[in-house]
Amino acid sequence: MSAIISIEALTKKYKSSDYYSLKSVDLNIPKQSIFGLLGPNGAGKTTLISILCGLIKPTSGTFKIDELDAETQTKKIKSIIGIVPQEYALYPTLTAYENLLYFGSLYNIPSAKLKEKIVFHLQQLGLENFMHKKIQTFSGGMKRRVNLIAGILHEPKVLFLDEPTVGVDVQSRAVIISFLKTLNTNGTTIVYTSHLMAEAQDFCTHIAIIDQGTIFAQDKTTELIKQVPNAQNLEEVFIALTGKKLRDV
Repeated sequence: MSAIISIEALTKKYKSSDYYSLKSVDLNIPKQSIFGLLGPNGAGKTTLISILCGLIKPTSGTFKIDELDAETQTKKIKSIIGIVPQEYALYPTLTAYENLLYFGSLYNIPSAKLKEKIVFHLQQLGLENFMHKKIQTFSGGMKRRVNLIAGILHEPKVLFLDEPTVGVDVQSRAVIISFLKTLNTNGTTIVYTSHLMAEAQDFCTHIAIIDQGTIFAQDKTTELIKQVPNAQNLEEVFIALTGKKLRDV
């Protein structure tokens, strides 16, 4: 399977830091995969995702997304990616429908098509009866689902998800994961971070484990588990590769 994201020798050192957040990272993310980027706190996950999304610049190294060069084709890259941050990127005093209408308009989606998309996705995620309620009245799981819709209205080729199910109930988690699997089946490549190892094992087709700015392992999820002697699941692989030391940052 060809790579939709190709990363070569990507390095990042913040001016205020004595340490490298990323150390010459090489990574290929297959097209139409669900790619889990897993690591302890402070491992470099957020830095790597932020660089790929064009939010910060690397110190050195290069990457391409869908054959688009990050240095010369930044605007085109931003048009084909979607970002769903861990923090809610929603206006609390607006309704779910109003929020999505606003975010969709930023992508210049024709008005009639945008309204149709909003209603369709709200229905898919069980929010049709709440579309005209203000976000500030929503539960965490409901906000998570609206946050997700905001990131996919323009039908991105690559969707970046930062802990998309953190802090939600079991029912919301199941609906979100099912929705994401359908997106993936329909052609969207998903890059996902999480601390939920059981969820990642079930959800991701491929995994990369990063720690201290270095990729320790990457492979298909099932193959990665086989590579660590006596490991029965992804959590055991993760501990074997990153250790048991606490990572309070």
